[in-house]
Amino acid sequence: MSARDRILAKLRAGAPSENRSEPDVAGWFASHRPVETAAQKAARFRSCIELAHAEVHAVTPNNWLGKLHAVLHARGVDKILVAEGTAHGDAALDRLPPQGIECSTYDIAIEAWKSELFNATPASLTATRAAIAETGTLILWPDEHEPRLMSLVPPVHIVLLDAAAIYNTFFEAMQAEGWKDGLPTNALLISGPSKTADIQQTLAYGAHGPKELIVLLIGDEQ
Repeated sequence: MSARDRILAKLRAGAPSENRSEPDVAGWFASHRPVETAAQKAARFRSCIELAHAEVHAVTPNNWLGKLHAVLHARGVDKILVAEGTAHGDAALDRLPPQGIECSTYDIAIEAWKSELFNATPASLTATRAAIAETGTLILWPDEHEPRLMSLVPPVHIVLLDAAAIYNTFFEAMQAEGWKDGLPTNALLISGPSKTADIQQTLAYGAHGPKELIVLLIGDEQ
């Protein structure tokens, strides 16, 4: 028997039986993860993502634009990239310019304004599809309105998150959102500003992407 035949024989011998039942993933999560209220999930999400150096502000549907302006003003930022054609992008385009904040849009091919995006766009605003409380993770599904570069390039990334869209676990998010039925070209999981660690095991933030991640957590009116 050749070496190849011996290796293949071992692989066949170790292959799982065709009658082997699939693991009960849903059952495992049900027994190992707590059932939390919406408020508990929001609190756990916030705690986890703040540990990863993100900044979170509790806002309402009526005051988030005011907080957005305050966040930008505090950083001396007078320009932000927004998504025209979305409810939040159009609201920003309507409200921010009169307050001294220039709003740019991603309305042409990246090749035509790559230099401006990389060198003259200090902040961006995007929405999220959902979030995961267990790991403090934002779920973004980039599309034609909010391409992936909007969340990867500007130094300050500001994210709108509906507290009602926070799931307990990654498994719960996949099941509830029906990921098995289709995914976008890019699905982003973001758990803080960009970071990296060199060979000396020194963790550095803002090394190859947004230096700041700011979450506007939209809850009920207070």
